[in-house]
Amino acid sequence: MARLFVIKNRFEAYLIIYALAVGAMARAQLYLIQYPGRFGWVLAVCCTGAVFLGGAKILDATPKKKLRVRKLARAWRSNVES
Repeated sequence: MARLFVIKNRFEAYLIIYALAVGAMARAQLYLIQYPGRFGWVLAVCCTGAVFLGGAKILDATPKKKLRVRKLARAWRSNVES
């Protein structure tokens, strides 16, 4: 069992990032209750930051649609040449 699951496309990546965000916000709410004041807010912001970093890493690891990239490259080249 080398890998538990494999993320094959961007839709699956977005679902996983959404689940991470929901869990992080639930944890952030608990931090705000357990640690009232500035320290609770710092921990809550760290939860959201972890989702941003994890989400970026997940999206970087998923394959992009090559067809769309080719279309954009052609459009850019035609705009540059004219």
